[in-house]
Amino acid sequence: MAEVATSATSEQLLVVVDPVARRSDGESVRIAKDVLGAGAGMKLCLPDGPEEFARALARRGSRRPVVVGDDRTLIRAVALLHRHRELAGCALSVVPVGGAHSLARSLGIPTGTVAAARAVLDGVERRMDLMVDDSDGVVLGTLRIPPLRPAGASAGAAPDPDDVPGRPWLRTCQSLVRTLVPAGRPSRLAALPEPGPSRLRVEVDGETLVDLDQPVEAVSVAPAAAGVASVEVRPVSVGAEASPLLAQGRTVTVSGAHFRYRADTVVSGPVRTRTWVVREGAWGLTVPAGQ
Repeated sequence: MAEVATSATSEQLLVVVDPVARRSDGESVRIAKDVLGAGAGMKLCLPDGPEEFARALARRGSRRPVVVGDDRTLIRAVALLHRHRELAGCALSVVPVGGAHSLARSLGIPTGTVAAARAVLDGVERRMDLMVDDSDGVVLGTLRIPPLRPAGASAGAAPDPDDVPGRPWLRTCQSLVRTLVPAGRPSRLAALPEPGPSRLRVEVDGETLVDLDQPVEAVSVAPAAAGVASVEVRPVSVGAEASPLLAQGRTVTVSGAHFRYRADTVVSGPVRTRTWVVREGAWGLTVPAGQ
């Protein structure tokens, strides 16, 4: 892991650059480094993988952590700080570079490199709610059951291998099949079955919103008012479209048949039961002043 120190000023930053961002958009990384280095004392860390990324955050000392990367980088940083119980006294800053930025945008972070770096230097800390599950996983934005397909995927398309736990080999198989199968002839991998209706019990603050006797198409949980999550359950329609079931609460428990869920950008499971609890103002994020 490479580390570079700049001249010290009144504030010290620890800038950790995700290796994927460095490989995919080195120019934006350079711009972010130049803007941040001109405005504050900075220690630049260039980890080669997840373990070095975690070590860099853990050894930040009194420096304010700044991560450069996509939504997954942001989630990884929050999860690491939560695991070490350091979120309460730590304001995290983000410069989005690389892949998806929809989560960062929804949290109020500029997606332009210069604007995001300026917000790190001149912004203010905003305390954010966090959903924490019973396995110590975290959700910053939206939780969905079943997981949504990646944006742009067709109804019959195979899922993104990065979103399928334990199946990193799937992309290689798909590439091989596309090479071997003649043009215009469908491959079997391109027609994986779609998730069907689920029978789940959804409880909000101990009250049952839907039980196992009612098949559901989808469940979503998203931040609402401070300290509260909004829950929407879509029952399976029979004839006329069924109205969604809505509730708000601090604790959400889903149980029933084995199910997978998408928390922000990460797909987890299968599990038979999972409980999420909203922790009000659990983590701090630097956003532009005046937002």
